[in-house]
Amino acid sequence: MFVPSITHPVGDFIREWVPKLTAYLPDALHNATLDSIAAFLINALLCIIAVCAVNIGSAPILIYMERKVCAHVQCRLGPMRLGWHGTIQTIADVIKMLFKEVYSPSGADKLMFYVAPLIVLIAPFIIAALIPFDHNLIVADIDMGIPMIIAVNGFGVLGILLGGWSSNNKYSLLGALRSGAQMISYEISFAMILLFVVMISGSTNLMDIAQAQDGTVLDWFIFKIPVLGFIAFILFFISSTAEMNRAPFDIAEAEQELTGGYHTEYNGTPFAMFYLAEYIALVTNSALAATCFLGGFHAPCIGVAAIDGILQMVPGVVWLFAKIYFMIWCYMMVRWTFVRPRVDQLMDFEWKFLLPVNLVLLAAGAVWMIFVG
Repeated sequence: MFVPSITHPVGDFIREWVPKLTAYLPDALHNATLDSIAAFLINALLCIIAVCAVNIGSAPILIYMERKVCAHVQCRLGPMRLGWHGTIQTIADVIKMLFKEVYSPSGADKLMFYVAPLIVLIAPFIIAALIPFDHNLIVADIDMGIPMIIAVNGFGVLGILLGGWSSNNKYSLLGALRSGAQMISYEISFAMILLFVVMISGSTNLMDIAQAQDGTVLDWFIFKIPVLGFIAFILFFISSTAEMNRAPFDIAEAEQELTGGYHTEYNGTPFAMFYLAEYIALVTNSALAATCFLGGFHAPCIGVAAIDGILQMVPGVVWLFAKIYFMIWCYMMVRWTFVRPRVDQLMDFEWKFLLPVNLVLLAAGAVWMIFVG
C-alpha cells in the first residue's frame, strides 16, 4: 500500500523508520496501514517542498540571469551596485514587491481578481512534478504524463483570461483576449510536437521517454531521427516561447500598445505571482525540452569508454539542470535578439505555417517509424 513504482533512498528510509518510531505510540495507533499512510504523507510533504524549492528558488536566479543576458546583448552591464555584480538587486526587488500595498481597481471582481494569479501558477507546478530528474528522482511517475501536460497547460490561459476580465479595464481585457487567442493557438502546435515525441518513443510516460534516449548523444531524439528530430526541437522551441508569452511573442503584454496587457491593474504580491509563473514556466518548459529531445538526465556520452565513464560519474540531476539552464539561456537570447511581430503576423505564423508543418512532421515521423524505426 502506498508504495511508488520508482523508489528513492529518502523515501525508502522513511518507509523503514516510520514503523520503528510509531512503536512508541499507543497500541491503538500502531498498525501497518497507519504506518504506511504516515510514510506516504511524509514523503508527499518532502516532494511538495522539493518542487517548491526548485521552482520558487529558480525565479530569483533567472531574474538576475535575464537582466545580465539582456545587458550583455545590448552592450551594457546590468545591475552592478547591490552585491557583487548586482547579485542582491533581485532580492531587494522581491522585498520591495512583497511590501507594496495590494489593492484592486474600483468595479473589479475581487474574488476572480485575486484567484487568477493562483490559477496561472497551477500548470508549471504540476508539470514540474512530472519531470524525471534522475533514474529514481521523480515526484509523480504516471503513465499518461504527456496527455497530463497537454491538459494542465490550459490553466494558464484560464488564469490570464480571468485576470484581464476581472480587472474592469479595457486594456487588460484586450490583452487577455489577445493572450487567450495566442496561447490556445500555439498550444495546438505544442501538443502536436509532444505527440511526435510520444510516437517515436512509444510511450506517454516521461520516464520512459527519458530512458529511450539512453546511450550516446546520437541516441537523443534531436539527433536520433535525422532532420525530423531537429525540426521538431525547433518547432517546440518556437511554440513554447509563444505559449509562455515571452518576447518576441509577448503580444499580450506589448507595452507600446496595451500598457502591460492583462496584468495592468495588478501590483504587489498578485503581480509578483504572474511574474513568478512566467519564470517557473520557463524552467518547466526547458525541463520538458531537455527530457523530450536532449536525453533528459542522461550524460552526453560520445561512445568513448574512458570519457563516457567520467561523464557518467556525474549525477543525472546535474546533467538535467545543465541542459535546463542551457535551454533557458537560449530562450533569453531569443527574447533580447528578435523584434516583436504584429499580432496578425503572429497568428498567421501559427495557423498558416506552424500547424501545416507540424502535420507534415507527424506524417513524416510515422513513415520513418514504419520503415526505419
